[in-house]
Amino acid sequence: MIVISAKENSVSFAVRVQPRASRTEIAGELDGAVKIRLAAPPVEGEANEELIRFLARLFGVARQQVAIISGATSRNKSVRVSGVSAQEAEKVFREKLKGEQ
Repeated sequence: MIVISAKENSVSFAVRVQPRASRTEIAGELDGAVKIRLAAPPVEGEANEELIRFLARLFGVARQQVAIISGATSRNKSVRVSGVSAQEAEKVFREKLKGEQ
């Protein structure tokens, strides 16, 4: 189960990224974090930018509303998405994870 923290009209959650994948997609759940494959190399922030773009599309928010709050140079990151409730985030993840099974 993905651990989602809600605070002041935003949600935070852990992400485990896998750069240089064939396509960008949610790959499952790993130790309370959402696992995301990224079709970008971990060079000059390209993977981080791809992650921000993907999450913005996933939640239907502007890119400026998605921020990597820790782990910018790591595969394990903490991400905050503004303008999304915990219930909305849970619904999005549930639908995406159900679709992958």
